Amino acid sequence: MALPQFFFIMNKNTMKATTLMLVMSLSLGSLHAQPAADTTARYQPTPENLQARQTFADSKFGIFLHWGIYSLFAQGEWYLTNQNLDRAEYAKAADAFYPHRFDAKAWVSAFKAAGARYICFTTRHHDGFSMWNTQQSDYNIMHTPYGRDILKQLADECHRQGLRLHLYYSHIDWTRDDYPAGRTGRGTGKDPQKADWPHYYDFMNRQLTELLTQYGEIGAVWFDGWWDHDSDAKPFDWQLPAQYRLIHTLQPACLIGNNHHRQPVEGEDIQLFERDVPGENKAGLSGQQVSTLPLETCQTMNGMWGYKVADQHYKQPAELIRLLVRTAAKGANLLLNIGPQPNGELPAIALHRLQHMGQWLSRHGEAIYATQAGPVAQGDTLVSTRRGDTLFLHLLTDRLPATLSVPLPRKPRRLTHFPTQSPLPFKRKGSNLTIDLSHVQRTDSVDCIIQVEM
Repeated sequence: MALPQFFFIMNKNTMKATTLMLVMSLSLGSLHAQPAADTTARYQPTPENLQARQTFADSKFGIFLHWGIYSLFAQGEWYLTNQNLDRAEYAKAADAFYPHRFDAKAWVSAFKAAGARYICFTTRHHDGFSMWNTQQSDYNIMHTPYGRDILKQLADECHRQGLRLHLYYSHIDWTRDDYPAGRTGRGTGKDPQKADWPHYYDFMNRQLTELLTQYGEIGAVWFDGWWDHDSDAKPFDWQLPAQYRLIHTLQPACLIGNNHHRQPVEGEDIQLFERDVPGENKAGLSGQQVSTLPLETCQTMNGMWGYKVADQHYKQPAELIRLLVRTAAKGANLLLNIGPQPNGELPAIALHRLQHMGQWLSRHGEAIYATQAGPVAQGDTLVSTRRGDTLFLHLLTDRLPATLSVPLPRKPRRLTHFPTQSPLPFKRKGSNLTIDLSHVQRTDSVDCIIQVEM
């Protein structure tokens, strides 16, 4: 059976000549060369980029959105390769994709009310389907019964409501022949003899150019898929330096992160962690050392990233709020995922969780937003955030102890229960601080916050 034409179309006439020359000039490289540091032009972040990093670090909470035609199968975003489906049969789902209940305004309003400061949207996942009006392939949202640019609607609404927009972009593709298959996507019917990395690399850069020139200001590009060719025996050159230069040339303030589960490389502006707060590796994907770049950890509300109808095992509001607090206490942002339904609606239970988080942040956000990692940490029960000379101790327990002892080298000026501002008695002996909590009237069962003025 012949594959649909949209797997191969590369319309080179739609971009301006100057942009094409820039893309082509940044696309040169070899397929299996060992990646090397670029000694000729070391990356120097612009002042706009450095400011964007600070704004990102201050945000603390974002919403991840995994959405594509895989939602129609309701089996998660890896369904194509997990079941070794024929790519042409899978692609027929595009003819049925009609998210008629999608409402960008309602989505962005819900995220903003939840206290999120940005969203990260999957423009193209590993199945290769593009959720915007790309001119580089017909395999996109415009060639569905819906026929409207999802990304354009989201981008316009984010700009209207003041939420920053980040874009997820997959480096791999389980449907295109020109992508040299790695560890995944080998059972989808791709022809390995047609692998053409230079052609595929140019395709990606043309798509990235569209994303960064047609949708307004983009806060970050969130790459995924490097691990598909993660082999020390046969190194693969993703040609990241040139691709990163392209992004920074088009939008200097745009941050770049890569979910490669390793130390950041030249040209990256933020460090990503999957399913773990920085410094932990319970899920086995975040064993890399923590860098000095702004940090972000992504996590699911339930078990899957993309919509899976059988996965209703959503984390309770208290667990999600405590995850946000523990992440902030590591100096990182929490990027919390939602898998929208195929009709364009957000799952009701996900909206319920967002409402709880928004209510909590409206009262306690001062102890989360624009903070840094605090010096006090005792497992998952006691963590801390800091802003200037104000330290916030977060006691994440259902039952409060009568007293709390913490090491604190500096002498505090005043201790209060946040947010009631009720004074708390304390004693200090050497570098140890003992706080009397016996008379605290809890206003929140999730996190007892003690504000310490140094």
